[in-house]
Amino acid sequence: MNFLSQSWLLDRRHALRALGSCIALPFLECMVPLRAAEEKTETPKRSAFIYLANGVHSLNYQITTPGKDYQFSRSLKPLEKHRDSITPISGLHHPGALSHHHNCISVWLTGGKLGPSDRNTISVDQKMAEVTAKHTRYSSMEIAITQDSLAWTADGIRLPAMRRCSEIFASLFEEPKGGKGAQRRALRRKGSVLDANLAEVRQLEQKMGSADKGRMEQYLTSVREAEIRTRRADAWLDTPLPTISPADRQKTNRDIAHTMAGDYFRTVYDLIVLAFQTDLTRVATFSLGGEGDAISIPEIGITESRHQLSHHGGDLGYMEKLTNYDTFAIEQYSYFLTRLAETKDLNGKPLLGTTMSLFGSGMSYGHSHGNANLPLVLAGGSDLGLKHGTHLDFNQGHFKGYQLDKPGEHYNLCSRPANPNAYMSSLLLLMAQRMGVETDKFGDSNKAIEL
Repeated sequence: MNFLSQSWLLDRRHALRALGSCIALPFLECMVPLRAAEEKTETPKRSAFIYLANGVHSLNYQITTPGKDYQFSRSLKPLEKHRDSITPISGLHHPGALSHHHNCISVWLTGGKLGPSDRNTISVDQKMAEVTAKHTRYSSMEIAITQDSLAWTADGIRLPAMRRCSEIFASLFEEPKGGKGAQRRALRRKGSVLDANLAEVRQLEQKMGSADKGRMEQYLTSVREAEIRTRRADAWLDTPLPTISPADRQKTNRDIAHTMAGDYFRTVYDLIVLAFQTDLTRVATFSLGGEGDAISIPEIGITESRHQLSHHGGDLGYMEKLTNYDTFAIEQYSYFLTRLAETKDLNGKPLLGTTMSLFGSGMSYGHSHGNANLPLVLAGGSDLGLKHGTHLDFNQGHFKGYQLDKPGEHYNLCSRPANPNAYMSSLLLLMAQRMGVETDKFGDSNKAIEL
């Protein structure tokens, strides 16, 4: 198809003239020719990010031996069967998140700074989506059981999250209500409303002070994101949705109460696997809850919130429950890796080989809000050049060794970085590069981690 005949395609210079100086547009998805989506890469590259709030009970989580001969800790034991496909990582931190406690979730994937005058930057998943979006119906998917998503745009705007499993399924696999014609008319009407909003803003802009222009820039960013998604949805309407088997539909197109956390987590993981398998998207984020509202797990006898357990104050019962919570969440993540390993993509390759997955937290020790020595596990991506099977420990050579028998000493390690140059952004840079992002810098990275 001649993409120049597509009426929805934006010319970047025209867009810049239309929007004036308030926004400097990057190369947007709606500027990519529609049929570029049909050009399949030889080896699709995918990434998933899973967030666990409030850190972990580090005394039962920490692996103490670096390299290949490490022993799995109690909490990480469910991942032992995936040993050859995972890399537990110790010693990394985000400098901009130190001492900022519960806000650490906001910069977990951005490497940005936290402060009253700081504005967040793009998250690594969205940086990846800039590369993969032209191949897929959806540029990315954002899921959070509570609170907000992990994804941030280039302008520091957080993307909304989906929660209900039936909602996620419908957004991926259901035809629009009323048919494609009605959906196209609705999308075009929405586009007209957005255009009208922009026209009004251009008239108001001449009368604005600097403070108002800053607020209006954020508004225009939201309008622009809505416009991109609207045009993208319009462009893909004529492309058939993938066929989902009755078994997969029954398994994932349902709603699960939070009191059945394991069932909920596994269903979300199944939905991500389906989305990757059918190549509807190649980038996904899943938050198991924010620092202030991560759910309880009554199915394993935990009625307290994760936040409450993390502030255990040395209570042995709370510490045991927190360890059980950690282990439970890691068991569900192990299920996700198993599903990736046993599921083939459209090219007949196991998804685990073409999918990188990062599991972890922006906090290490919840009781004192320690944001150093972050608990992280990188998995999959062997077809993207990742080599696993070792414990990658950036604390080594910078401290006297793990002292789990002296909790105070270990908790200090979780609050103040032993290695001040071990930035988590360097790990995110590695992942971005393996996804095809052409950059030598992400967030506050110094250089990409070698793995």
